[in-house]
Parts: sequence; C-alpha cells; structure tokens
Amino acid sequence: MNYSFLISFILVLIPLIYAYKANLGIEKQLIINSIRAFLQLLALGYFLIYIFKIENIFILSGVLFLMILYSSYIAKKRVNTNFIIPFLTIFLATTIILSIVVLTGLISTKPNEFIPIGGMIIGNALNTFTLSIERFKRETEIQKELIETYISVGATLKQAYFEMKKQSIKASLIPTINMLQTIGVVAIPGITTGMLLAGADPLTAISYQLVIIYMLVSINLFSSLFGVSFYIRFNKN
Repeated sequence: MNYSFLISFILVLIPLIYAYKANLGIEKQLIINSIRAFLQLLALGYFLIYIFKIENIFILSGVLFLMILYSSYIAKKRVNTNFIIPFLTIFLATTIILSIVVLTGLISTKPNEFIPIGGMIIGNALNTFTLSIERFKRETEIQKELIETYISVGATLKQAYFEMKKQSIKASLIPTINMLQTIGVVAIPGITTGMLLAGADPLTAISYQLVIIYMLVSINLFSSLFGVSFYIRFNKN
C-alpha cells in the first residue's frame, strides 16, 4: 500500500491553522473529522476487498440496508426528528432509483457497481433530506402567522404547509441545478476524473458520468419530496 497520500494532510493543516488563528472555534471538529475520514476510508478500502467477492444479491442488498440505517441515524441527529422520517425517505428513494438503474441495465448487480452506486445514492439522499428539512423548518418559522391563518379558515395542515413545502423542495434542488449548468465547463466531475486517471477512454468516462448525473437529479427530487412529506405527517417535535 502506498502511503504517500498522507502528505495531502497538509491541505487540512492550512485551514486548521487559519481557524485557530482566527478563533473560528471549529479547530477540534476539523481535526477530528479529518482523522475520522481517514480511518473510515481506510476501513472501507479493506472492507470492499471482501465485499467485491460477494455475488449474492441478497447479501449485497443487506449491506446497502445497513448503510441506509446508518444514514438515517445521521440524518435524525442533524435535523432532530423522528428516526422513521429519514429512514422511510432514504429507503424509498434509494429503492426506487436503484431498481430503475438495475432493471434498465444501466448498472449491473456486480458488487463493484452495485455497492458504489448504491452508496452514492444513499449519500445524496441523506444530504438532500437534511437540506430540505432544514429549509422547511426555517420556512415554517418565518411563515408561522400565515400557517395559523390558513388553519383558522378551515385549511388542513397539508394545505397550510403547501407553499413552505414547495420552497423547501426548490431550495434543496439548487445544488443539483447548479451542477447541471456547470458540469463539463467549470469542473470535471468525480467519476470522469477517476476513470480518466485510471486510463479509460474519455467518451466512455463521460457516458458513465451522465448516468450518475441524471440519477442524482431523480434521487434529490425524491429525497426532498418524500422527506418534507413524511416530516409533515410524522414529526411530533
């Protein structure tokens, strides 16, 4: 194993030193999370060696299910809500998108495709869920009087929250829209970069990247839509 990548830690030391000098108060979080990322990725590398030898789709699906459970736990902590809300959101969004890309033959059930793509879907579902819920909570605080007015004239809670729900979903999709607008012009995306570094044909790399990009558009929409809908229905905080 080549450990020369450890030199890249200097890129963390620079913002760490600045944060300390500027008294930003994030130094401890920055150093702990940087070390955590290293340990998690190192463990992932060894873990994938064994996972990629598994050909049983049920076992591979079980691995993704565990990833969904962990992501749901992280989402619960981030937005301070009931576990069932992020779990249902991430599980349903992941199941729908992963089923589509597998059944249409865009990816196979080989572990070196199924697990990384599944993990990418789950990770994006987590991020979009937290973005949409945080925005929805802010919108409901700002529009509290409007919500009370709707309810006072006989509107249901779903009707009263309609505009806040729409704004939350729209806001959570802004990063995706920005990505679609700038990709290939401002930045070369991750999958393409990785395949090019590995020596793949540029057009082949681009074709894989397009599948990922369009997949992310759907996963982000489903995650925000399901997330806000379940939050309105199940949240008791």
